[in-house]
Amino acid sequence: MVAVLRGGEGHEYDVSLKSGAAILGALNQEQHEPRDIFISRDGQWHLFGAPVPPERALRGVDVAFNALRGHMGEGGEVARLLQKLSVPYAGSRGVASALAFNKQHAKQEVKKLGVRTPRALVVSIDDVGGDTERLARDIFRTTPLPAMVKPVFGGSSLGVGFAGSFHALVAALDDAFAHSPKVLVEEYIHGREASVGVLDDFRGEKTYTLLPVEIVPTPGSTFFDYTAKHGGAQGVVRAPGRFTEVEKDELARMARSVHEGLGLEHYSRADFVVSRRGIYFLEVNTGPALAEASPFHHALGAVGSSLSHFLNHAISLAQQHS
Repeated sequence: MVAVLRGGEGHEYDVSLKSGAAILGALNQEQHEPRDIFISRDGQWHLFGAPVPPERALRGVDVAFNALRGHMGEGGEVARLLQKLSVPYAGSRGVASALAFNKQHAKQEVKKLGVRTPRALVVSIDDVGGDTERLARDIFRTTPLPAMVKPVFGGSSLGVGFAGSFHALVAALDDAFAHSPKVLVEEYIHGREASVGVLDDFRGEKTYTLLPVEIVPTPGSTFFDYTAKHGGAQGVVRAPGRFTEVEKDELARMARSVHEGLGLEHYSRADFVVSRRGIYFLEVNTGPALAEASPFHHALGAVGSSLSHFLNHAISLAQQHS
């Protein structure tokens, strides 16, 4: 019995539903009996449409596959619950997931590994009593623009904005603070965005890297935004990306370093920007979206694999390491 957990609290509810549906559709039902566990926006667990406590929903489950997003999924909350209930699950442990989910802490740890990251300033809405215009003035005096403004917690490019002027900075801060109480104001690096998936113990390699996928902004955007990342009509994902062999090798090395250095398990996806100044790490995702339009899905296809094959492998890893 393989339980697929989807839905949940937070802004990425729809992304989770799509990933969960993709997993349920790709599971080999000759090998695995699926169990669709839906978690509503208010955190209520449901099984067969009826509200139930988590321990009831998970009773008899052999392996759980976490398709949840936000604090509940990528932040490690459900991972800790599954550990407490002794339910084997695919993906990183709770502590490592929480570290990776916090962009501020992840950047600090990645720097220690010798991986280049853009310069960044962390600001809190509490520091200025909600006055984002005053905060923007302080940042504008000390931080060169353009800059990227990102929620410290969260993914899917939700709340991420490009600030090329003072007024754009104010708007980007307002949007980012709607998603997280802390925000990164990060040096903008002009270049091509790359996404690199990592799998443990795959094809004879301890840490196997998928081919880098190039992720291209929608027309008029300066970065790979939510619309492009999750199937917008104008978003482009090139798999494999148009990178040189040297760039591919360096991206693979950096993705392995991040995955291993942060103590991640089973699979992850790291995002980078390839510029004339070098390659910079942006963030790592312990629960990459798996719907057909997602970069991870494209990357699997680029190496001759499939979502179904990936799921079988991840389930096997969960059973081995339980």
